[in-house]
Amino acid sequence: MKNGIIPVNKPMGFTSFDVVAKCRWILKTKKIGHAGTLDPMATGVLPIFIGTATKACDMLPDNDKAYIAEFKLGIKTDTEDITGKVIKQDENVSVGKEDILSVIPLFTGEIMQIPPMYSAVSVGGKRLYELARKGIEVERTPRNITIYKLSLESFDEEEKTGKLYIECSKGTYIRTLISDIAEKAGSIATMTSLIRVKASGFSLSECITLDELSSMEDPYEKTVSIEKVFSYLPRIEIKGAQERMYRNGIRLSLKKMQFEKGESEYAVFGEAEFLGIATADYENDELIIKKNFYER
Repeated sequence: MKNGIIPVNKPMGFTSFDVVAKCRWILKTKKIGHAGTLDPMATGVLPIFIGTATKACDMLPDNDKAYIAEFKLGIKTDTEDITGKVIKQDENVSVGKEDILSVIPLFTGEIMQIPPMYSAVSVGGKRLYELARKGIEVERTPRNITIYKLSLESFDEEEKTGKLYIECSKGTYIRTLISDIAEKAGSIATMTSLIRVKASGFSLSECITLDELSSMEDPYEKTVSIEKVFSYLPRIEIKGAQERMYRNGIRLSLKKMQFEKGESEYAVFGEAEFLGIATADYENDELIIKKNFYER
């Protein structure tokens, strides 16, 4: 399969672009992209889109993500993770496991989060990280995020280190979440490691490493069909004359189709393959093509 997605386990030290470049070389293709950027220090789920599937990179749903993050109390860096410059230290941390557990409920559900200076958020036409590298700090507008699940998986009272499991909405900065939790508990902290264990409908157990991919006789063997990332959508199945009309860009009459009506967006399947995403316009009785993924 030359079109689809390969879920890669991004290695530490690689940028997301580095992974794309490596996959381009392994797969010997130019039409390739990725979804869900990860910082170089982070590892885990990074979906790589190939061929016609690259058209989905800019239209993925605001899917939820899951992470395992480790942290250390008593140290604060400018980047809020261990790769940054230490700007504050506390040699006598009094905060313990029970203190962390007591504030975790305050960070569950819908909360407001101020983006870190070292982030790709734009303010006044400038990326925050560009300003941060110049030593400039600007006021940032808090953004609404959702933390669906937040649990303290482990904590070492002596070392003052711990591990969190987080399920969250798109746009959540885990390093900032850790810093905010520590501050609310009465201390400071920095993130020491980050693993994304779920993204775009893929889990870490489904991912392949770059070394594994490069050693395969046929690396395309690991390609997953594009419809997986749209599996949350209800289906419309068409065939015969309807499928021919759809492929020719003709809007179909909803009344003449057999499907479970009521939703606004659908995944459209032909007799042999996934065709694309379409919008149901009930007022005008039309199925409007939003994006197709089949090869013409």
